[in-house]
Amino acid sequence: MSIVRERLSQGASRLAAIDAARHLLIDEGPQAVTLKAVAARIGKTHANLLHHFGSAAGLQAALARAIAEQVTASIGEAVELARRGEADSREIVDRTFDAFGKEGAGALAAWMILSGNTDALNPILGAIRALVDQLSVAHEDHKVPESTLSLVLAALGDSLLGEPIAVALGLPREASREIAAHALRSHMESMHPKADNQRH
Repeated sequence: MSIVRERLSQGASRLAAIDAARHLLIDEGPQAVTLKAVAARIGKTHANLLHHFGSAAGLQAALARAIAEQVTASIGEAVELARRGEADSREIVDRTFDAFGKEGAGALAAWMILSGNTDALNPILGAIRALVDQLSVAHEDHKVPESTLSLVLAALGDSLLGEPIAVALGLPREASREIAAHALRSHMESMHPKADNQRH
């Protein structure tokens, strides 16, 4: 029984560390996601986290994987709802922009690129690629990669510079979401004319 408890404890420690890293990312920014800071938040030692993740880069990769799974699951759900006429393009845009903004995916991705830790981006890129493949096959929509690229880049840019650029241009904060929703709506209507109009 003691072996089982130990394994559960290790799994719980890993999940707790990823959750703590996510909160640090959202509250203090990507530079705050260090082994020392995460260990302090969950009452573990630096050595304990090294055992689980191998390095700070390993922790960041695990965090990126967790965020990627959440992001793609949320976007995928919204896309499926929209295709059934139960959601509109703005909901897809909001979920994507929130994932990169409120959930910290944009800041994490930018920081990884600037710090040279581009390998840690692979979970995010892989998850998005898998989502695109799934949607393309399921709906025979060959423009999914293009619309996904446009949406993800818009969400990434908005998460990093959306507010100051909107202020500088005298536009509402929601302007970038409206623009992205309009572009996505046009694409969805070209593929399924009635799908998005049911909610407008």
